[in-house]
Amino acid sequence: MTSMSRARVARRIATGAAYGGGGIGLLGAAAVGVLLAEVQMAKRVVGNGHSPHPPSAEGLYGRAYETPHDPPILLAMLGDSTAAGQGVHRARQTPGALLASGLAAVAEQPVRLRNVALPGARSDDLDRQVSLVLSESDRAPDVCVIMIGANDVTHRMPPTRSVRHLSGAVRRLRTAGAEVVVGTCPDLGTIEPVQQPLRWLARRASRQLAAAQTIGTVEQGGRTVSLGDLLGPEFAANPRELFGPDNYHPSAEGYATAAMALLPTICAALGLWPVEEERPDVSRHEGFLPVARAAAEAASEAGTEVAAAMPTGPRGPWALLKRRRRRRVSASDPTPAPTAEPST
Repeated sequence: MTSMSRARVARRIATGAAYGGGGIGLLGAAAVGVLLAEVQMAKRVVGNGHSPHPPSAEGLYGRAYETPHDPPILLAMLGDSTAAGQGVHRARQTPGALLASGLAAVAEQPVRLRNVALPGARSDDLDRQVSLVLSESDRAPDVCVIMIGANDVTHRMPPTRSVRHLSGAVRRLRTAGAEVVVGTCPDLGTIEPVQQPLRWLARRASRQLAAAQTIGTVEQGGRTVSLGDLLGPEFAANPRELFGPDNYHPSAEGYATAAMALLPTICAALGLWPVEEERPDVSRHEGFLPVARAAAEAASEAGTEVAAAMPTGPRGPWALLKRRRRRRVSASDPTPAPTAEPST
């Protein structure tokens, strides 16, 4: 699928989400029978490895930066098993821990991590997760990271419904004063045991959803980072390094790769990135585009950021497409918060 056709599909999905439509499918009806047969075959292979409950990484990071009167940055993780860190055994290997440690180092300020992500969650669980995040503190998080979408595709949730739930979550968080960064739907066509034609269908569906998620998020004032290709060529080239024991969830190295892509956007959202890097770099093919076109391009390239740029234009809202340089992140185990569960 070309970038322009993906942009048109993504815009139709996002428009349907905004106006209550629900009939736009990611896959043609003729493909559904083949897809379901292939899914049953894939289920016999994918996920048979041991995948323990994700370790709790909640707590305080960057304690060395604590000062008596400055509160820590509040970082919240929402979404599915990828946001929770399923597939690794140590708290410091989860994306939340990696992002909290990296953010603390850049800001030179402690970061308190709250993670309400739920393995198996679909976008219709985000309303519950947002309510948890907003009710459990005397102030809204400074920044929220949402990683969602894979289960929407595998459970065939209508994409308009998926995007509607995500847009509503972003709107609630932004209204409360939080910055929001969404890691869009990963490319499910990269899962090693999945065979053709399911691999092609899964790739098409997940990239279409990722592009529509970007439109919905940016129009509500959030930013997105494409995880599609990030979990694509690198995962395909290094499956034993980047996939966990169940052949489905990322390994510690896989989560570190995703965190490297997300961290610069999180820092930019909080005003912690150098001002000169906020201008588009033509040499890196960055620039201002209609939001649907930017969304389609981002869905095809790892780590690409899309953020609102101008209120509107002849073809609707515009966005800034950025290809930020990734920053290596590492983490130590957190200092537990008084109410945090012990790590497992």
